[in-house]
Amino acid sequence: MDLEFNKNEDQFKQLCSQLKAKAKKIKLGGGEKKIKDQHDKGKLTARERIEYLTDENSSFLEIGLFVGDGMYADQGGCPSGGVVAGIGYIKGRQCMIVANDATVKAGAWFPITAKKNLRAQEIAMENHLPVVYLVDSAGVFLPMQDEIFPDKEHFGRQFRNNAKMSAMGIVQIAAIMGSCVAGGAYLPIMSDEAMIVDKTGSIFLAGSYLVKAAIGEDIDNETLGGATTHCEISGVTDNKFPNDQACLDYIKNLFDKIGAYEKAGFDRIEPKLPKEKQEELYGIFPSDRVKPYDMLDVIKRIVDNSEFEEYKPLYGKTILCGYARIDGWAVGIVANQRKTVKTKKGELQMGGVIYSDSADKAARFIMNCNQRKVPLVFLQDVSGFMVGSRAEHGGIIKDGAKMVNAMANSTVPKFTFIIGNSYGAGNYAMCGKAYDPRLIFAWPTAQIAVMSGNSAAKTLLQIRVSSLKAQGKTISEDEEKNLLKEITDSYNEKLSPYYAASRLWVDGVIDPLETRSVISVGIEAANHAAIDKFNVGVIQT
Repeated sequence: MDLEFNKNEDQFKQLCSQLKAKAKKIKLGGGEKKIKDQHDKGKLTARERIEYLTDENSSFLEIGLFVGDGMYADQGGCPSGGVVAGIGYIKGRQCMIVANDATVKAGAWFPITAKKNLRAQEIAMENHLPVVYLVDSAGVFLPMQDEIFPDKEHFGRQFRNNAKMSAMGIVQIAAIMGSCVAGGAYLPIMSDEAMIVDKTGSIFLAGSYLVKAAIGEDIDNETLGGATTHCEISGVTDNKFPNDQACLDYIKNLFDKIGAYEKAGFDRIEPKLPKEKQEELYGIFPSDRVKPYDMLDVIKRIVDNSEFEEYKPLYGKTILCGYARIDGWAVGIVANQRKTVKTKKGELQMGGVIYSDSADKAARFIMNCNQRKVPLVFLQDVSGFMVGSRAEHGGIIKDGAKMVNAMANSTVPKFTFIIGNSYGAGNYAMCGKAYDPRLIFAWPTAQIAVMSGNSAAKTLLQIRVSSLKAQGKTISEDEEKNLLKEITDSYNEKLSPYYAASRLWVDGVIDPLETRSVISVGIEAANHAAIDKFNVGVIQT
């Protein structure tokens, strides 16, 4: 291995180490003291409940671990959005699990909490996955109620989704393991079956204090909405259990008896590991993000047996398209190429730029994958579409639109990984969040923005300096340098994959070695739901 490889490897491993440390801290939720408080009440934490519920030694693909990271500092923070969600296995059956984390503001809903819950429901609906809700929440975080209550994608949307999933035949099971207050009370009761834990679980539209204030009635919460009340008097809940473990055991038994699902029919054979060493991904990816590298080297360390059947290899070289298998599943891969190639006119550095011929190739490949029922994997390291008179005269807008049209109308499941740059319209064409990938994850090396930090900072500086001059103010060379640094630092912070993950622009940040397992879990989930017939609409030729 050369010095460049070793330098890349060292830097990438540092990023992965930072990722692990950050994840470990966030998984503590509200902290050790709050966890102890849960245990003192005889309750498991959200993560302990999921661990107990899911099959031993099975995988759990967490969605939105970094949600809320760096947000709501004035409110004490909201790690993971106060809720743990992900795809797990119960009695061998894949499902979506959503568990309120009562160590974070008593499980109260912040605006980002609602967004995360809706994302979990969206994944369940797209893939027809059964859903388990482990409810332990104080309801809406009142100081921010105006940002969570009334709009279309706010708190109430989850109940609409409950009803829609029920009509779709998606199994929903809820366990009330702590507070379940006000509007939040509808979620478990709109599920197919609702359990409650005695003495710790409670459910009511209004707690005892509000009842006293509203109608003058004196009553305690247990009598008002505890397990005995709802299992023996109101019939709101179906069964009560003495503790968390007994309640979770009952859910396991329910899953043990769920019938088989109708499969979409994606092709899978016996999985094989890549022949090339996966760990070499750390050294292949350059620490200097403008340096070229061969995306084929990345692909061969992700796909089974390192076998990749390239589509149109001699045409549209700034995008790689081809067929492979990942953990046995057949996939079509669309990836940005960044290596330097020799042409008749000399060397051409790809730089992750999409040219007309590349967009045309990708559109045709996407249509082929839809015709053959092959899931799509997008590997993003894209600077955007080519600009300039030559590109415009060659119809780059038309060809780019063709690619976006084919990708947007694709009905086979799409999975997106942002491994490097994700700038401008390149983010859209390569199946960014706006284009409904079933799952979208970032590597620690990802950057997501309209343009690169350097380009944006210089543009923003010009605007700021012009504005100051218009006000009759002068700015020295040193002041301009300081202003550029301030703008660059602020912009670069927002380029971070963690900034994107905290706002759910991506479902999470992962070590590159997890890429294969994420794709495998995602396709297995997608195989639960039949796909619609592909209709690409109008594409100009």
